[in-house]
Amino acid sequence: MISSAQPERLRPPALRQGDTVGIVAPASGFRPGDFEAGCDTLRRLGYHPFYLPSIFERELYFAGSLERRLGELHEMFRRTEVRAILCARGGYGCNYLLPHLDLELIRANPKIFAGCSDVTMLLTYLCDRTGLVTFHAPMVAGDFSRPGGIDVDAWSAAVSSGKAYPRAFIRDDVQPLLEGDAEGTLYGGCLSLLCTSLGTPYEIRTAGKILFLEDRGEKPYKIDRMLMQLKLAGKFEGVAGIIFGEMLDCGQRRANDETLHDLVVRILGEFKVPIAFGLKSGHVSGKSFTLPFGVSATLNVRERVALKIEAAVQAEPASVRVSRS
Repeated sequence: MISSAQPERLRPPALRQGDTVGIVAPASGFRPGDFEAGCDTLRRLGYHPFYLPSIFERELYFAGSLERRLGELHEMFRRTEVRAILCARGGYGCNYLLPHLDLELIRANPKIFAGCSDVTMLLTYLCDRTGLVTFHAPMVAGDFSRPGGIDVDAWSAAVSSGKAYPRAFIRDDVQPLLEGDAEGTLYGGCLSLLCTSLGTPYEIRTAGKILFLEDRGEKPYKIDRMLMQLKLAGKFEGVAGIIFGEMLDCGQRRANDETLHDLVVRILGEFKVPIAFGLKSGHVSGKSFTLPFGVSATLNVRERVALKIEAAVQAEPASVRVSRS
């Protein structure tokens, strides 16, 4: 039986220019051209991308066998020269890894672990069971491969600054749906993946959270169904606030249909918590915003939406960095 106790929060060491970034493919395969473009972006940002040759393997719709994908992830946590671990792509398959993860290995080697989409399964589980701060962030063969695909300021603030960082959003980007103020722990990810955790030993823990929800290409009735599933499972009870992502290609099809904003308020309005909509993290059309899960944050929803996120990484003294080089 998996314990429900919350572990002490682990902030990984900050990422610096010149550091080695390990790349893993825990779910589906990827297009090699996109992967190389993403590696080029990482190099321009000053990092050294590193990956195992087996990352290009394929088995069915997975990036190789379960043993390969699991071993790759453990190897990246084990290697001392790897300072952060980025996922190449989501797709499908991270759920296969959950029962086999070496949580003690991961807890003993806290590192930046970043991804989104199907990787939501790993982000929430590691955050809940090891205490590690995880990062809902661009992926190598995804937004890192697109020109202008990442919000560099948000990425740097999350993985490198070691300081709290505020962000006020213009109304055209993030819209207020229900006003209010909230303090809580950032947490969440891809809506459809969060729903798949219900009834399993890996079920999400949402009480006291500022819950981030995003997805893409889902029809409004499916968004309705997933929100109702979480609601009936009690996952909005005790939530401090809610932020939706861009919800790319999830809107109404006809002008007289209920808007997605109206749908959200209809289902979640009874909880009387601040709700915002449109934060571009995960599946997005523009620059992807990095959100650390497991850190404290404040959400202010008024005429404009503001989010202040506490430090997600440990800034090491310069002397420590010098000794590593």
